Amino acid sequence: MRVNRRRSDVEIIADMLEVGENGAGKTEIMYGANMSYRQIQKYLGFLVASGFIDKMKMGNPSVTYQVTDNGLKLLQMINNIKVMLGMDEEGRL
Repeated sequence: MRVNRRRSDVEIIADMLEVGENGAGKTEIMYGANMSYRQIQKYLGFLVASGFIDKMKMGNPSVTYQVTDNGLKLLQMINNIKVMLGMDEEGRL
């Protein structure tokens, strides 16, 4: 049973990776992963710096973010852990 209703860092990262799997803009990731602007800045910076998401220039000034192979592997591992723990889509037991 989950006492705290807030998502963990891992759940937020998984949500972001799912939204950005086929490429997405910052706003699309923010709304798709249900995040605030402050959160998207923090997590997107971390994921890009860690090599889980690439920043792709698609036009001017449009920027798209694409999940890397390592990002896809991370997402799969997170999903496998959720399955092993018997968690639902929202990460609840």
